Amino acid sequence: MLVILRKMVIKAGSEEQILARFQKEGLLEKQEGFIDLSVIEEKTRKGEKEIVVIVRWESEEHWKQWEKSDAHIAGHKANLGKPKPDYIVSQEVKRYDLKVVKK
Repeated sequence: MLVILRKMVIKAGSEEQILARFQKEGLLEKQEGFIDLSVIEEKTRKGEKEIVVIVRWESEEHWKQWEKSDAHIAGHKANLGKPKPDYIVSQEVKRYDLKVVKK
């Protein structure tokens, strides 16, 4: 299983803008191999907040299919040249292989 973590530092007070973006249904959920998406918010921090989006895929191959899909590429082309929202201070994306799960 592949896990993608997108960590965003945002200006305090803009949490709802980020959450709204991920609460609405999108194309991602319809992709083969997509398992789920979770959004977690840092509990306490003054001035800025940290939001982490966690996306789980059945495999790296499924994620690569999404990355190369026409829908994904079209979404990026639509935003090409647009400035990032001013409420996003920084963001970082990393990939992880899931090794252990306990219930």
